[in-house]
Amino acid sequence: MSALVSSITDAEFQATVAEGVTLVDFWAPWCGPCKMVAPVLDELAGELQGRARIAKVNVDDNPEVAGSFGIMSIPTLLLFKDGKPVGKLVGAQPKASLQAFVEQAL
Repeated sequence: MSALVSSITDAEFQATVAEGVTLVDFWAPWCGPCKMVAPVLDELAGELQGRARIAKVNVDDNPEVAGSFGIMSIPTLLLFKDGKPVGKLVGAQPKASLQAFVEQAL
């Protein structure tokens, strides 16, 4: 995981998404598609630096926040703007799709 992608817990979630634009990846270490999207998110984090944040929530270790958003499949990517969810993608996505998804909230 890139230094620009933060791993957050249930306790840190609200503070992380409270301001600006944040893409949150709900994932688990055993999930193959999650592993495929991880390097894409690392790359995107560098390109979006200063404009948007990318954070990851391990659903096995942090079931509260995953449950509160009804996460049933992983990876699920939720886009937040100033603390409110503004978009959702389910499944591994190509970089261009993820970039366009985040850009819509900027």
